[in-house]
Amino acid sequence: MKVIFMGTPDFSVPVLEALVTAGHEVICVYSQPPRPAGRGKRERPSPVHTKAEALGLPVRHPQSLKSAEEQAAFAALNADVAVVVAYGLILPQAVLDAPTQGCLNIHASLLPRWRGAAPIHRAIMAGDAKTGVCIMQMEAGLDTGPVLLRRETEIAADDTTGTLHDRLAVMGAEAIVEALDRLDTLVPEPQSETGVTYAEKIDKSEARVDWSKPAEEVDRLIRGLSPSPGAWTSINRERIKLLGSRVTSDEGLHGAVLGGFRIACGTGAVQITRAQREGKKPMDIKDFLRGFFFPKRIS
Repeated sequence: MKVIFMGTPDFSVPVLEALVTAGHEVICVYSQPPRPAGRGKRERPSPVHTKAEALGLPVRHPQSLKSAEEQAAFAALNADVAVVVAYGLILPQAVLDAPTQGCLNIHASLLPRWRGAAPIHRAIMAGDAKTGVCIMQMEAGLDTGPVLLRRETEIAADDTTGTLHDRLAVMGAEAIVEALDRLDTLVPEPQSETGVTYAEKIDKSEARVDWSKPAEEVDRLIRGLSPSPGAWTSINRERIKLLGSRVTSDEGLHGAVLGGFRIACGTGAVQITRAQREGKKPMDIKDFLRGFFFPKRIS
């Protein structure tokens, strides 16, 4: 099929690679414009932009798709279908209608649960037992379109947003290739009106750990925000980013240091398994503890 691919971050890259490997003709790649990054603040193309250029594919990165000129340029590609995954721009109705078979979105949740910006983070933070990917026909609403295909995976007790992100990216790539192969026979399934939840963008104010919360909730916060933006706590006036954890059965006054990097919570305790000091690289807990001294209690 003649495919327009629209994506921006690392999550989208396996999908682009899978479309090319499957033999589809990717006639154009749309991605967010390059952004200033690094110490020198030089403009850096997105991961999708970089991969597309490596594959020899034409790339467009408009600031918006709202203008008549951009919409006309999109329609002039005469695509069979557009595949959209974590693109980051709203698609006007004229864009949604342009490809012969419409626009298909790969969404990293089991819709209608976790529509919106941060479905992987929110699934872990909420304690969901499972999540997955959905191939959805796009319409004007926020992740409201009918679902063509869905694939599930369990959320393990040690999953972080990072590990789940990578697994779902591969699942999404496999699912979209299957969906395109079966596009003429798949029956769109309208989303249920019940069970709708919204995955709001992660706010910085959510990232500080409240040790008075139950251990299970603290553990989910740490894993759900790992590796980015990272849950954190303050120890000896230093912000320590917490990147891995597990629940233990220990008890104590919340915030009490129970040995190593094991911290008592409102109920139970959490063992930190990976952490990062300011200006340092992430470390497994064995390396982190070398030369690090804890107070009796942290807040």
